[in-house]
Amino acid sequence: MSEIAPENIALCANLTSASIGKHQILQAMDLQLAAGRWVAVVGPNGAGKSTLLRVLAGLLPCVGRVDLLGRSLHDWPARQRATRLAWLGQAEGGSDDLLAQDVVMLGRLPHRAWLAAPGADDHVAVAQALRAAQAWDLRQRRLGELSGGERQRVLLARALAVQAAVLLMDEPLAHLDPPHQADWISTVRQLAARGTLVVSVLHELSVALQADELVIVQAGRMAHHGPCAAASSHQALAAAFDHRIAVHPVQGQWVALPQIIPRSD
Repeated sequence: MSEIAPENIALCANLTSASIGKHQILQAMDLQLAAGRWVAVVGPNGAGKSTLLRVLAGLLPCVGRVDLLGRSLHDWPARQRATRLAWLGQAEGGSDDLLAQDVVMLGRLPHRAWLAAPGADDHVAVAQALRAAQAWDLRQRRLGELSGGERQRVLLARALAVQAAVLLMDEPLAHLDPPHQADWISTVRQLAARGTLVVSVLHELSVALQADELVIVQAGRMAHHGPCAAASSHQALAAAFDHRIAVHPVQGQWVALPQIIPRSD
């Protein structure tokens, strides 16, 4: 990747290692991500993608340093950090008795004083987030009544309602059907166009190839970081999956297709 001007770096990580329990998951890794970009993190199962995202979010300790908007992540007061960095994890929980609109309003908590009632700005942000996530029609339904895909859209709206400068999402397309995946892509592109850094861990490689940048994680290391349209990125992606996939142009987009290896009996 080309050098990023310091004032444009939204998230920076210089990691020596990160572990879960006694197991080291991530090894030496140096990553700089610019504002106004959509970055897709991909790699084989168990490569360390989700661990990397949790380290970037400050949810998992590491040996090294993570900077958010030019300041060490841990130097931010918790409330201020929560207004600038939003998180959507895998299988996010929530009270099943809450209405969807109340779940989304939780994303506005960092913007309000303790125990303060939501203000006009909060209600506007929640309405915008529900519409952006295609969840407006779900706002009066309880979370426990929703299907997996509907629930995911509400939780996405909660993350959008934060209106953070950096949005981290781990497998955000889980349970979403193709039309809602397309809506998600459109939303992410709009966020990046407005200056938000969006970092998403994705298993859907053809969706990942529509991002601005690809970060490929393999065996706990960053195997590649480059533009999604670059041939070097396509080659690195194929190599990370033992050449069991290949990247092809289809109707003006790059798609990753499985390579069927004949079995020898």
